Amino acid sequence: MKTLIHNIFYTLLLVAISWSASFAQGGKSGGTKVSGSLLNEQGKPMDYATVSLIRATDSTLVKGALSNDNGVYTFDNINSGKYLVKATVVGYQKAVTTPFIVPESAKTVTAPALSMRAGSTELKGVTITASKPLIERKIDRTVMNVENSVLAAGNTALEILAKAPGVTVDKDDNISLNGKQGVTVMLNDKLTYLSAAQLATLLRSTDGNTIKSIEIITNPSAKYDAAGNSGIINIKLKKNSQSGTNGSVTVGVAHGEFWRNNASLNLNHKQGNLNVFGTFSRGDNKNTRDIYIDRVTRDSLGKPTYFNQFTRMPHNYHYNNYRLGADYDVTSRNTIGFVVSGYSNSEVDNNNGNTKIGSAPNLVDSSLTTVSTINQTYKNFAANLNDRFKIDTSGQELSIDLDYSKFRNNSIAGYTTDYFLPDGNIQHAPQLLRNQTPSNITIYTGKADYTKPLSKTVKLETGVKFSSVKTDNDLQAQIFDGNNYVNDTTRTNRFVYTEKITAGYLNLNKQFKKMSVQLGVRAEYTQSDGRLLGNTPVKRDYLNFFPSVFVNRTLNDKNEISLSYSRRIDRPGYDDLNPFIYYLDPYTFSKGNAFLKPQYTNNFEFNYTYNKSINVSLGYSRTTDVITEIILTKGDKSFQTNLNLQTQNSYSVNINAPYTITKWWTGNVNVNSFYLGFKSDSVGTGKLSDGQVTVQVKATQTLTFGSYRFEIMGDYQSPLTYGIYKIKPRYGVDAGVSHSFANKKANIKLALDDIFYLRRNNVSSHTLGNDFDIRQNYDSRVGRLTFTYNFGNNKIKTREHKTGADAESGRVKGAN
Repeated sequence: MKTLIHNIFYTLLLVAISWSASFAQGGKSGGTKVSGSLLNEQGKPMDYATVSLIRATDSTLVKGALSNDNGVYTFDNINSGKYLVKATVVGYQKAVTTPFIVPESAKTVTAPALSMRAGSTELKGVTITASKPLIERKIDRTVMNVENSVLAAGNTALEILAKAPGVTVDKDDNISLNGKQGVTVMLNDKLTYLSAAQLATLLRSTDGNTIKSIEIITNPSAKYDAAGNSGIINIKLKKNSQSGTNGSVTVGVAHGEFWRNNASLNLNHKQGNLNVFGTFSRGDNKNTRDIYIDRVTRDSLGKPTYFNQFTRMPHNYHYNNYRLGADYDVTSRNTIGFVVSGYSNSEVDNNNGNTKIGSAPNLVDSSLTTVSTINQTYKNFAANLNDRFKIDTSGQELSIDLDYSKFRNNSIAGYTTDYFLPDGNIQHAPQLLRNQTPSNITIYTGKADYTKPLSKTVKLETGVKFSSVKTDNDLQAQIFDGNNYVNDTTRTNRFVYTEKITAGYLNLNKQFKKMSVQLGVRAEYTQSDGRLLGNTPVKRDYLNFFPSVFVNRTLNDKNEISLSYSRRIDRPGYDDLNPFIYYLDPYTFSKGNAFLKPQYTNNFEFNYTYNKSINVSLGYSRTTDVITEIILTKGDKSFQTNLNLQTQNSYSVNINAPYTITKWWTGNVNVNSFYLGFKSDSVGTGKLSDGQVTVQVKATQTLTFGSYRFEIMGDYQSPLTYGIYKIKPRYGVDAGVSHSFANKKANIKLALDDIFYLRRNNVSSHTLGNDFDIRQNYDSRVGRLTFTYNFGNNKIKTREHKTGADAESGRVKGAN
């Protein structure tokens, strides 16, 4: 670990020296300023093209640059002479100007304009494509390009997500961004509308080989749903959209403590105006977790009782996913399409727990064992209809999406607890519990988005959306009375929750010469109704406005700044509202809170970008009524629930620095530091005011030697305070190699996660009456071998469609 930190330090130092040298060179005076512009065939600016200034007499390279958002490039301090300009960009043919003269006395010279034509470069029938960096920083988001990554092969979506910059996944699979929970996860730009537990199940069942990229948007505009106080993570799935008939097949095996396997098939057929596509994936994933809990409870007189708990939790997970769709070009301006998707997944958990109880740390007065078997099934069907209409050639466009999704989940669990005396003899008869928990979730959404350019520099975006969600959870619990299983009235119940959201937004974007401004506002009207049998319904209905402001300023060719603000909301997850009780053992359980309120966040962010590559972000956010996981201790029992804390203040700085050491050696360093401060005047029977500065570092190295590609990734997180929890440091190293052959149609990848077996989830709390330490080891060191074969035509691409219900589906357990 020490060596890793030293390497990161030296890398940052190297980047800083290079940066300073570039500034020093750019600061020299004298010479002529040469500028020009790049346009595509439609007359629109070509941004981020690679532009080279070449001496016409001997074809030597003089300087290089990137075109800005307006397609403009600039070369400073150019000596007199005869030159030409060459421009290249992936997906377009190379363009070269006619030779031009830079006079000796001229201060500025404008190069001949360049028009770039779409096209592909081929060599002996093989299409040549550029390899994107693993981590890519864009103006409004960070992109992790996992499509061809060695380290992504054979992993699930949840495992890949944990490797993304600023993202952490805790012991319960909760996802945080820059230390803050409340992340909205989207699939292909659609909300998933799932609870945290259901979302984790979805991501665990999503094959990483079907993922194209992961986008991290820390401050979304009004066009996006207002949910997600810490931002949006958008998982983009692959869509084979090339001409003819083509596809790919992937098979993989992995081994940690147990064997795992996965397979996926992508197919596409495009002929004329019709494009049909499909993806199928399946896998078996068996792993285990070991949880150690040491806790102390005290009675009213302060007398302590010591609990030493160990639970082994093997999981055996099976998934089968499909996604089918078609696009049809009715006319050159109108495309209609549909997508159907779904899955049939199952999970078997066989947990074995042992608890020792004593009046002193090393004294055992009694003990118990709890053995549980939990069989779970998750089924989903979803359908989307979409229509995209280009009204005119100026950019006026209308798109419509209609979505339906149905989730059917079921859990059958049995618990047997045996009680023992200090000498190991049975204390009394065992306790036998069982329960069945069928859960049905139905989601309807409809949305329309309209774009209208008001002039060459002003664009209007507006849209409406409606969503309706109904969840029906039925807990049927029984207890063994010595002869038969009878209804357990203390646990049996039914919880039905409905939620309807009507939303509309308006964005106005204005482009200036070196600046762009976007003003937006989103309105959302929410109606919710939670009903627990035998209790008074919890009804809410509220209208909220969510303004957003984005200002981007180009200072010069190498320096750019932006400032943004947005207001966000996080509604309670369905599982968080469900007040059912779920036991780990008789002394440890979890329960929902039907009275949770939504939380609101004001986000501010400042970004600075140097040379279109190095990015520095400063952020501040303030959240009220913070939905926070809490463990409370009452008597000898501890239970986990969620409460609304008063406020959370977050300060953050993020530095992302890609670099190239040689032609074959590139890398990226992402350093993220943040402070999370929680405050609440009433939590249980006490107050809370705590916070801590945390540093996260993720570094990647990519080395390419011919058809071989090596990747190494290291990550480190310093201690973190989140609410009542003190989270210990986390760190680990992953590595992998891939080899392409058979004219790049075949690829084999070998990777090893957590090489040194260092990743742990260790948590403690010694406040608000809690006194516990949790140590969790999980099956993190896994070797993976993956083979992919691409077949068919690989030339012409068509559109990629996104539906409207991804936000809603992401709040359901078992979804993928």
